[in-house]
Parts: sequence; structure tokens; C-alpha cells
Amino acid sequence: MRVALAQVSKGRRGRALAPVTLTYSSGGVTAARVETQQRPAVLGLLASGRMAPSSGTVTIDGRPDRARLRRSVALVDAPAVCDPAPEVSTLGIVEEELMFAGRAAHPRAARRLLASLDLEQWARIPIGAVAPTDRCRLLLELAALRPGVEGVVLVSPDRHGGDPAGWWNAALALARRDLAVLALVGDAAMAAIARTPVGGAPDLFEASPEPAGQPTPEASEPSVACAPAEAEALA
Repeated sequence: MRVALAQVSKGRRGRALAPVTLTYSSGGVTAARVETQQRPAVLGLLASGRMAPSSGTVTIDGRPDRARLRRSVALVDAPAVCDPAPEVSTLGIVEEELMFAGRAAHPRAARRLLASLDLEQWARIPIGAVAPTDRCRLLLELAALRPGVEGVVLVSPDRHGGDPAGWWNAALALARRDLAVLALVGDAAMAAIARTPVGGAPDLFEASPEPAGQPTPEASEPSVACAPAEAEALA
């Protein structure tokens, strides 16, 4: 699957977004630098087919098919859109996501899933208090369970704090399973994963994960391609 946004923007009525051009594809992770509180969520909605752009095009495998895009791409943790209520227990979040995935959604099944991810210690903890890396990894894994999902758009994982390598490695793990991953992040997080000063952070950062069992880009020399925005910067 390949999703391409070409000169996509959203008008000023309620939400504004300057023109953006990017792609994300199966088997890889793309990070896009998007600052300010509102713009990452807006771009996430556009990139997952949940909002129509004011101008530009959004295509999936070369065709403008928003219905397929919505079915194929899960929007993850977008503030005020689909982020879980912070006071709900992690176990409750897992039960709900299992129900959306068409799986057994009782507490025992939820505990089994948490144990499979080595996250059972968070079962009774509110999701808002879960460590940043574990939160992002859990929400990504739950989104990937949904039927027909071929890609995910992770919105502002850096807002939770912690080491950006945590959610970046979680995104790479999904890409190893041939999912397409787009992460929308701020300047500091982009600089961290690209290993550059904040002032030199690229607008886009693309990575192909190492095979399972091999060192990740954070543990050794990164196998990545840094690419400038094809049109206007995301600034």
C-alpha cells in the first residue's frame, strides 16, 4: 500500500494547514515534522481519509479513494479525535479495542494480550499514567489488530514525553510486518530520530526497518533516507 499526499491543505474555516506533500508505504516508516497543537491532528485526519482537503490530492495506490483509505489506515492517538480518555484503565482500553477488532473482548482476553506484549503491569493503571513508550506501543499494536488495517498514522507521540526511540522502535516493529506507518511529530522529536540538531531537523524522515532480530536504527548506524518536503515545508 502507498498513500500519497500532494500539496494537500486545509482551509482556515475552523482548522488551517499549509500545503503538505508526503508519502508513506507498506514496510516503512515516515516521520513528518508538524509543529503546533492543532496541525498534527488535522494532517492525521487528512492522511487517514477522515477529512477532505481544501486543495491538493490524497491517493492510495495511485487512486483517490477515501473510503478505502479509511478502511485501510488506522488513526492512532490523535488529540481530541481518538486519543483514549486518560482516566480509563488500560485493561478497559484493551477490551474496547478487542471488540473493535472483532475478537473476544472480556477481561481475560485483554490480560492475555497485555501479557503477550509484556505490558500486564499496566492493566489496572489509567492509560494516561502509562509510560510513554509502552502507551505508544500498546496503541499501535491494538490498531494493527483491526480487520483490513494496512497502515497506521500515529499523531504526536512526542507529546507524552519519554525517549523518541521508544515509539520509533514500535513503529519500526509494525513496518517489519509490512504495515505502512506515518508518524507526525514536532521539531525536537524529529531531530532526535534523525540525529541532527533541532535547527537542522528535516521535514521528512523515512526508514526501512532492519530484519527481525537485527539491530534497530537507534542501536547502530541508521538505514534511513532523509528527504526534504517535496513542496512547501511543514513549518
